[in-house]
Amino acid sequence: MTNIPTELLRTLLAVVDVRSFTKAARLLGVTQPAVSAQIKRLQSLLEFDLFDKSAPGVSVTEKGERVVREARRLLAINDEIVAIAQVPEGARTLRLGLPGEFVGKALWKSLGLFHSRRPDWCLHLKTASTPALLNDMQQGDLDVVVALSNDTPQQMAKYHWRDELVWVGSAPIPRPPQPVRLLSHGNDCICCDSMTAALEAIGLSHETGLSFGQIDDVSGAATAGLGFTALPRNVALAADVPICESGVLPKLADIVVSVCTRVESAPPARDELATFVSEAFRPAMIQAPLGTRQSKFGNAETVAQRAPAA
Repeated sequence: MTNIPTELLRTLLAVVDVRSFTKAARLLGVTQPAVSAQIKRLQSLLEFDLFDKSAPGVSVTEKGERVVREARRLLAINDEIVAIAQVPEGARTLRLGLPGEFVGKALWKSLGLFHSRRPDWCLHLKTASTPALLNDMQQGDLDVVVALSNDTPQQMAKYHWRDELVWVGSAPIPRPPQPVRLLSHGNDCICCDSMTAALEAIGLSHETGLSFGQIDDVSGAATAGLGFTALPRNVALAADVPICESGVLPKLADIVVSVCTRVESAPPARDELATFVSEAFRPAMIQAPLGTRQSKFGNAETVAQRAPAA
C-alpha cells in the first residue's frame, strides 16, 4: 500500500493556492528546488502528472484537480487531529484582518453566526490597510484577510467579487470653486485614492476634513453632513448610510474584494470563517436580484465568485 506523506500534499496545495512554485517556497520557508523536488516525488508516488506542462503558468491536470480536492479533505482532518493534541479546548484562536471600512453591523452579524457554529473558537480582529494586512498574513500573523484591489483578485483569495464604489454623505454638494470636503479612512486606502483621483480628473478641488480608522466613525460623520467618503456599495448598504447619487460628484472606479486564507491555518474553521465574512459583504446577499440561487448558508449567490479551483 502506498502512503503519501502529508508534507507533500501541503506543498501541492501551497503551489496551487499561490499559483507559483517560487511564491510557494517563500510561503513554506524552503527553497524553490525543494518545492519542485517534493512535487516530483508526489507525482512519482501517484504515477501521473499533477500539472499540465503545455499550459502557461501553474495549470492543474484533471486528475490533479481531484488530488487537490481530496488533499484538502485529508489535511483538514490531519490538522484537526493535531489541534486536539496540541491546543487546549477553548484556547483556539482565529485571527481576522480587514480594512476599517468593513467594521460594522454586517461584520458583527457574520461573526456572531460563526461563533454560534464554532463556540470553542476565539476570534482576534485587526483593522489596517490592505498592504499591511497581506504582509501580516505572509508573516503568519493572520489567518483570514479581507483585501481590496483595483483590478484583479489577490492571489490567495478563496472568494472574490467586484463591487462599485459610491459616494457617501448627506452634506450639500459644494459648487466650484469651493472644495469637496473628504472624510478619510486613513493612509493606503483604495477608497480614498479613488475619491481624489476622480475629483482631480474633472478639475474639482478637495480637502480632507476629518480622518478616521473605522467605518462607524466615518459613516457617522458623513451622515451628520461633515463631508463625503467612499465605500463599496454593499458595505454602505449594510451600514445603512446615505449614498449620494446626485450625478454631480464623479463616478468612482470599481474595486475587487478578496477574502484570503492562510494555507497553514487550521481548516475547516478557517474556511468557515472566510465563508461567513464573504456572505456578509458580497453583493448577492444585500442586493439579491431575480434569478439568484441559494448557497449552503441560505444567502443568495450571483455576483460573488469562488476563486479559481486551487
